[in-house]
Amino acid sequence: MAQQAKDSNGAIRSPIVSVLGHVDHGKSSILDAIRGSNILATEAGAITQAIGASIIPLATIQKKCGQLLCQLKMDFTIPGLLFIDTPGHAAFTTLRKRGGSLADIAILVVDLNEGFKPQTKEAVEILRAFKTPFIVAANKLDLVNGYRHKHDALLQDLNAQTPEVQQVLDDKLYRLVGVFYEEFGMQAERFDRVSDYAKQLAIVPCSALKNHGIPELLMVIAGLAQRYLEGRLNVSVDGPAKGTVLEVKETTGLGSTIDVIVYDGTLRRGDTIVIAGTDAPLVTKVRALLEPAPLAEMRDKKAKFKPVEAAIAATGVKISAPGLEVVTPGMPLRGATTPEEIEAAKRLVQEQVDDAEIVLSDVGVIIKADTLGSLEALSKLLNDEGIPVRKATVGPVSRKDVVDAEANLDKEPLTGVIIGFNIPEFASTDKVAVFTNPVIYRLIEDYLAWRKAQVEKAHRAAMDELSAVCKLEILQSCIFRQSNPAVVGVEVLQGVLKQGTRLMKLDGTRVAVVKELQQESKSLSRAEKGFQVAISLPGVTCGRQINEHDLLLTELDEGEFRKYKEYKDLLNADQKALLKEISDIKRKENPVWGV
Repeated sequence: MAQQAKDSNGAIRSPIVSVLGHVDHGKSSILDAIRGSNILATEAGAITQAIGASIIPLATIQKKCGQLLCQLKMDFTIPGLLFIDTPGHAAFTTLRKRGGSLADIAILVVDLNEGFKPQTKEAVEILRAFKTPFIVAANKLDLVNGYRHKHDALLQDLNAQTPEVQQVLDDKLYRLVGVFYEEFGMQAERFDRVSDYAKQLAIVPCSALKNHGIPELLMVIAGLAQRYLEGRLNVSVDGPAKGTVLEVKETTGLGSTIDVIVYDGTLRRGDTIVIAGTDAPLVTKVRALLEPAPLAEMRDKKAKFKPVEAAIAATGVKISAPGLEVVTPGMPLRGATTPEEIEAAKRLVQEQVDDAEIVLSDVGVIIKADTLGSLEALSKLLNDEGIPVRKATVGPVSRKDVVDAEANLDKEPLTGVIIGFNIPEFASTDKVAVFTNPVIYRLIEDYLAWRKAQVEKAHRAAMDELSAVCKLEILQSCIFRQSNPAVVGVEVLQGVLKQGTRLMKLDGTRVAVVKELQQESKSLSRAEKGFQVAISLPGVTCGRQINEHDLLLTELDEGEFRKYKEYKDLLNADQKALLKEISDIKRKENPVWGV
């Protein structure tokens, strides 16, 4: 179905609607409620991991909204809405750049009960940066404590709640309103209370699970698109196609095919198309065009397609053409006719690939992904975490990637890893850790957790090389030898006593280095809190330097003390208390000791 309509100014395409929001706040569930489908169940971790597209014709919107659209008192010329379900905000950014102005309007999904999360704020920043108009779907209304669904019409249902529940709802709603104003300087209001949609952000409470509030959400998005976007939706029906490749797949009877969003112009069977490649642009001819049935999701394996002669923006279309097996998802596509147009298109699409925002460093992790857009998204997320990237390529992990990662180990062990998003699993080697996950945020979390564990392991190993900190008491009647060396019985009051520990008295006077520890005639290398052991102390004489009931502390040098401060997150309460006591003693003589 060609997603365009004619008016006096020419052709008007369907607005492209992007759906954004924090992980698990219900982006895909909102689309499922609109489509009446269940694509969500097929996604890894219930999070959309490939950019999908769904065509919602105007007739379907009118049917779902009923009398709600009539309240808007406007003539609709848009032929429908084309929804894009984005896997992440970084990918949405790259789509905007790679596909021109791919999204015309957006729905920001926020859990009404959880409110704003870091990714919610990131989404708002991106929408503002690209001046993309949007509305807010305040999802999970059904989980508000005490809420009872009584009426199909949202406003009637809200008004039918008890005063206590209405107060709770208003509190949750105005927490969102407050964040929009305080963090972004934006005015927001519940959709039925908005006085000027050009100045105020509309919030629609809804429940994707119960399909409640979805007609109102559709009404607002369709009304805004018609009123404020009609001017930018004009397309030249005869213009060359511009699009973005969503997916490359094998199709029975057709071989390699690509799913594409055509966001401008017209693509016809037999047209020459130029598609960006990682090495060089592909020039080929369209053998067949197939479009999904209305409300179908292009990624759904059960989706039915029908052959068409032309695909007019904005729509999703499956293309069969020679050579598509070398194409990777996320690449730009252009239609061309003359040799001059083909050469210009080749330069244009390759420039877009070369402009991919992947910052590489001399030392860093190796990253892999299924698409260029995913690679950019992964790169951005890692950079946001301060993790450098040395190499970034599309495709599965190869043995060469492992060799490249091993080369990092001598320079920076924590970067001698491979991080792969939405690619086949690859086993870690003895030297190189490999992380793969079809859920991008969990992939980052897995790597960060591993890195934290490695850092902690290295720090603990380094701490083991430092003098152990402890506090001892020389026990009464436990002077076993007075000198040469002195042998005394002690109890470990705090910390851990190790062989080789330097000891001092509470006034800072140096005592000796512990030469040996014994318990019941058995030699020990260490004694923990509560242990009573005999220790030998060369160079001291009992009755002179030390006596019964004396308290002894570890004596640290400044370098060791500073090292302990570096590892403060690994210290237990006893170690922290002992280090403070040691530094207090040392600073009586030197106020800046250990600073």
